[in-house]
Parts: sequence; C-alpha cells; structure tokens
Amino acid sequence: MYILRALKKTLFISSVSVLLFTLQTSSQTRKEYLLQDNWKFTKGDPANAANPEFNAKAWENISIPHDWAIKGPFDGNNDVQYVQVIENLEKTMHKKLGRTGGLPFIGTAWYRRNLSASYFKAGQRAVLLFDGAMSYPKVFVNGKEAGHWAYGYSSFSIDITSFLKPGEDNSLAVRLENLPEASRWYPGAGLYRNVHLIVTDDVHIPVWGTYVTTPVINDAFAKVNIKTKVESSTAALAGLKLVTDIKDASGKIVSTMSSVLAETDQSQFEQQLIVKTPALWSPETPVLYTAVSRLYAGNDLKDQYETTFGFRTIKFEPVKGFSLNGKYRKFKGVCNHHDLGPLGAAMNVSALRRQLTILKDMGCDAIRTSHNMPAPELVKLCDEMGFMVMIESFDEWKTPKVKNGYHVLFDEWAEKDIVNMVHRDRNNPSVIMWSIGNEVRDQDAVNGNKLITFLQDICHREDPTRQVTMGMNHYDNVMNNNFASAVDIPGFNYKPNLYESANTRLPQGFLLGTETVSTVSSRGVYKFPVAFAAMKLYPDRQSSSYDFEFCEWSQVPDDEFAKQDSLEFVTGEFVWTGFDYLGEPTPYDEVWPSHSSYFGILDLAGLPKDRYYLYRSKWNTEKPTLHILPHWTFPGREGQVTPVFAYTSYPSAELFINGKSMGRLSKNKSSNTSKYRLMWKDVKYEAGTIKVIAYDQNGKAAAEETVHTAGKPDHLVLEADRRELTADGRDLSYITAKIVDKDGNLCPDAENELTFNVSGAGSYKVVANGDATSLEMFHLNHMKAFHGMLVVTVQSSLKAGELTLGVTGKKLKKNSLTIQTK
Repeated sequence: MYILRALKKTLFISSVSVLLFTLQTSSQTRKEYLLQDNWKFTKGDPANAANPEFNAKAWENISIPHDWAIKGPFDGNNDVQYVQVIENLEKTMHKKLGRTGGLPFIGTAWYRRNLSASYFKAGQRAVLLFDGAMSYPKVFVNGKEAGHWAYGYSSFSIDITSFLKPGEDNSLAVRLENLPEASRWYPGAGLYRNVHLIVTDDVHIPVWGTYVTTPVINDAFAKVNIKTKVESSTAALAGLKLVTDIKDASGKIVSTMSSVLAETDQSQFEQQLIVKTPALWSPETPVLYTAVSRLYAGNDLKDQYETTFGFRTIKFEPVKGFSLNGKYRKFKGVCNHHDLGPLGAAMNVSALRRQLTILKDMGCDAIRTSHNMPAPELVKLCDEMGFMVMIESFDEWKTPKVKNGYHVLFDEWAEKDIVNMVHRDRNNPSVIMWSIGNEVRDQDAVNGNKLITFLQDICHREDPTRQVTMGMNHYDNVMNNNFASAVDIPGFNYKPNLYESANTRLPQGFLLGTETVSTVSSRGVYKFPVAFAAMKLYPDRQSSSYDFEFCEWSQVPDDEFAKQDSLEFVTGEFVWTGFDYLGEPTPYDEVWPSHSSYFGILDLAGLPKDRYYLYRSKWNTEKPTLHILPHWTFPGREGQVTPVFAYTSYPSAELFINGKSMGRLSKNKSSNTSKYRLMWKDVKYEAGTIKVIAYDQNGKAAAEETVHTAGKPDHLVLEADRRELTADGRDLSYITAKIVDKDGNLCPDAENELTFNVSGAGSYKVVANGDATSLEMFHLNHMKAFHGMLVVTVQSSLKAGELTLGVTGKKLKKNSLTIQTK
C-alpha cells in the first residue's frame, strides 16, 4: 500500500530506507575524503585569513570534529540573557545565568587546511559536504568565497570545482561566527561535525542523489522504487545507463536492474525492483539492505553510489494509534540535545553509540533530536542499533524566543534547511516522522497554522512517505486557532491531563506526547522530607533523586505512564530528557554556578540516576529490573523517617532492614505512583543493611538487591564500558571510577579529588562527574568525585597495543585498568 500525499490523512503508511556515505567504493571515479586532520584553528577574526598566502603557523593544530568552546572556562557572565521564558510560564523578564552552559562560545573563529594536489584532477567535480558548522559558515577556496550557509545545525554542500586548481595544492578556509543570545542551550562552536570532500567524474550522482521507497511490502515480496539523479556540466545525459544491485545484510545480491536514461526522464532514473521475502526493519530486528548504483556512459563506469535502506511499514490510525510492520506499539522515546557532555558538541561515534547502548538497555526505542537536525552518524547508528527517530528542525519560526534565534533566518532559510534535512535522511528506515518545530511562539498567532502548512507542505513535497509533527505547549491557543488541527500528528508537550480533551476536539484521531515529564533530579542526592514539589530550590543547587520533583509546567513519570497505558489513541512519549545536557539548568537558571540540566534520566557523565531504573522497569520487557533507593549511608539521620523505594518490573516486593521485615508491598491503583513504584514511606533510618526481595506473578521470590551502609573511603574500583578499542585515534572507552570502602561498598558522599594518567597506545580525553554545579573543566586530568563516582574517557591512538589508565586520590589506594587497542 503506497502513501498518498495529503495534509489531512488519518491513515498513514510508509516504508522507506537509508542513505549513507561510503568513504571508499570499488569505483575509481568517486572518492570521498573525510577531512578530519591537519587543520589549523584560531579564535578571532584576523584580516586576510582566507588568503592562501596567509601565515597560519601560529594557529592551533586541531582535528575535527572540534568544539572550540568546550574547554571553557565556565563563567556565569558568558551569554547572560535577560528574557521572559513564556514556555516556563514566566510572567516577567529574568536574568538567566548558565542558560547556554556558562561556556565562552560567542565570537568568530577560523579554520584552515590544504587540499592535496592528489585529490583533484582536471575534468572532475569536487563538492564539500559539511555535516554541520556552528555557525554562519563562509567557505573560501584559494582565497575566494565558494559558498555559505547560516543555520549551524544544517548539513549543506558546496560545489567548489570552479575554485580549484587541478593538479595543485589548494587552500581551504572556513569562517564561523556565533552570535550572543542565539540559543536557549549550549550550541557548541566550530566545525563540530565532519567535513567531506567528494570527488567524482563530471558525469555523476550528486550529494543525496538517490531516493528509495518501498511502496509494497508483504511476506512474499517487496517493491523497491529508486529515483537516482544524475548531473553533468558538459555531457549530454540521455543514453546514460544505470545498473542497480540490491544486496541483503550478508552482501548477497537479491535483485538487479539496468536502465537507460531517455531525454524525457529529466535527468533522473526511476527503477522498480523486486525483493523476495524481505526481512523487516524494526527496533528489535534492525535489518538493512544496500542498493549499489553504477552509472555508465557506454562501457565507461562514471560513478558508483551506495544507498543503505530497510523495509518497514508505519501507520497512524484513529483510535488505534501507531503501528510498525502491522503491530501496534507506543514510542518509548527520549528527547536528546546534540552535545555529548564533556565532549561538548564535537561529534564522536563512540560517544553516540555509548548513549544508545545505555538507552537500549533501559528499553528505550525512539529518539527525538531536540530541537534541531542531528549528526548523520546518529541516524546511521539508529538504523543499525534499532531506534525509531523523530528528526526535528527548529526551536523558533518567525516569532523570537531569543534575540538572535532562528527567527532572523526563517524567511530566507527555512525552506532550504527543511529540504536539506529531508533529502539527507529521507532514506533512513529509522526515521519515522519529521518535526517542524518545538513550542514555537507562532502557535499563539491567528495565522500560525499557515506556517505549519508552509513547512509541512515542503516535507510532503520532498518526502510523501512520512507524516509531520511538532511539539505544542499552549493548549488553549492551538486548539482554538486551528493550529493543532493543521499538523499531521498533533504533538503535545506536558499535557497528559488534556489528552482526552484534545482527541475529542481534533480530527486526526491520534496524538503524541512529543515532550513529557521534565522531572528533575541529581544523581545520588536525596532530600527530606520526601514530597511532591514543583521548582523546588535548595542551597546546594541540587534536586532530589526520589523523583518527586518536577517543573511548574510538567509532571512525574508515573502521571505520563498512566495516560500512555490507558489511552490507545496516544501513540507514545518522548521524555525530557534521556541525558543531561549543557545549559538550561532549570530550576537553577537564575543562580550561579549551575551550568547543565537536571532533567536527564542519566547525568552529564552518562551515569544512570535512580529514574533510569523506573523507566527500565516499565520499558524493558525482555530483562527484569530491581533497584533500591536511596543509598543507606546517612550519618546523623538515625531514627528519622527515610523512605525506601523499589523500582522493579516485578509486581511485589518485601523490604528488610537489618533482617527485620518492613512489610511486603504490591503495585496497586491507589495512585499513579503506586501503580509503578513500591514505596515504604515511613521507614526510619538505622545504619546497616537494607534488602529487597521481589516476587513474581506467582508469588515466588525472583530477585533481590542489597545495599549496605558504607564505611570510610578506602580504594578505587574502575569499570570500563569497553575493554577493546580500534586503533584509529578516535575510538573511546568510558571508565567509571568508584570510591568504595574496604568491603567494596560505594561511598555515596565521597568527593575526593582524583587524578588520571594514561600511558601506552592512547591518551586521556575528558572527565565528568555529573555535578551541574561543578566548575572543574572536563579536559583537565583531575576532578572531584560527585557522590562517590565520576567517568573518565580515554581515546585510542593510531598504534595498536595496550592503553593503561591510572587513577589516584588522596587517602585512597590507587588503581589502574588496561584496555587493548587493535
């Protein structure tokens, strides 16, 4: 069943595929160079910096992806903003400190490097592809401006053929400029994503030149429709031949077709191939296929291009909600910003893979790229690892949230940015829907729905196989001015109590929790008394990990769970957020120091907060969960009420304190929290041991967890997420350092300063402890532990061998850990 392009469709089926760039192919006519090394960098705006003769020897030697602001230092005066955050229900202007992370990202910077004479010969085409450049990039080749873009999150390409000197060394320079008050979070700075040089024959398939859809999928066969563009500046295109092979995951050719381009084909081949008994893509079975396209002029191979794709159907239906491959399900999703904690905005595949691996274990199956286009590597990993993706474009349209936000670009750039977003990622099977905006203030305008139609029509025109959504938060306005009724998939932020009302009034018959919960917590921090609280503030600028604290506009996880479980027409949720991120330190955005969010299910170091296990107990249906909170080391609280919670996938459990039963509890419907948590609220603290035994549906003991009161800090335990790395100079291992007592119990209040040393086939990269109030810099080789833990990141070198991390701390027995690089 094929997708009909329409603005108002309550039934929507789609199956699409994935486009990936290949660094090397068997064709000698197409070469792609990843321009990661041999760059020179400087902050500031020196005169004549684009000139090939400019002397840049004093500039810093760097590799990209590169975030030039992440090394700080932190300062609350960086990008101070006086704003009224309407989205946070603020009524007046406020001074915001740390809103963009307290990092010095504002200003101009330059990057330069040579393009080797071996890259490009006469008669060839050369294109630079930027996956993202923050921001306002201007690209100079041999001193002349070859092209520019504006939006720092957009991927874009520039044909530089006419600016190059064939057979000679050429110079490349890029100027970037970050404006103040341009973001509501830390945007990063610099060439923070990859830059590609693509060299082809004059007759070639352009960037993002294939479009693959699968209009028919059943058990017996699937139809694959492939549209392939071709270009040439000199040659006639009629008569060109395109041979396409489809390969399965093992590399076996399962379908092939040859076509000749006619004059009436308008520079585009259209082929329809058949694949028998297709294996379907899903989060549980992320099976991928590859289309290999070979372009010939006569018998001469002119280009070869690979497109990786998958077979899957998606459907949104009134009442029933969302289905994938004919099976109804709800999105168990998280919203993520693009920064990678201590790495800043600099893209790293290992870091992205680690995040997705942790989320996968939690049971997460979907990602919302809040609030901008992601790195292509993230989308590729979601294809391979099995995550459904909502790709989002903008946080602003024409009405500003910040002085220099996207509203200053909208009229000139919105269509260009949407087109590039869709063309780059429309073949990826993981991409389920497009999002055209988040809490845009145009939702309050009488004619705001016309902007929805404008942007949504672009998405439909460029990709009729997917529907469009957006995150709306001003409920009364969007319901009364036809804003919510104009979007394919109504997306509501923090409105579980209004889902029924919205569905009654809207024509679509289904809706989505595009942004949910905004519970805040700090890992390892427990506040008393334990009570529900909105925007609760404490002198230490932390939030309680009992997961009862939330924002004024939001809820606790259990309230959203209850609606997701009871309302079939609600198609799932995207929790704010999967990981803490730099900037937006609500509820402490008016005090300093506080420079990262508290919303994350995991902290800035990637360590799980207690909330992780609440979601895991609900979302991970393959593996059992049993987790106790809090820790049990509270000197001075003897005899005081210290509630104990269990987050578990089992229906009941019994708590023991020093061997004495505190009673057996079962999940029940007395409240939303009682449906999803087991809570012994009146327990009084006494040092020793707490143990929880969980019971299955039949009442049999199925699991237990024990927590002991910790003694004095004694030694360090090191745990690596990966013990084997690739010797490519970029692969990462994340090593958790725990301060424990002599018996191995975590010391939950330890804050010893630890120092790190790396020897052998690798280097120290960064460190993070997850403390939003810490001003210690990530790139230095020392940091205080936060509640007994921190995470050290080490990086492989280009040499195979052993990499050894040594960790020391005052009054602690030192430890080391060795990793193999191959």
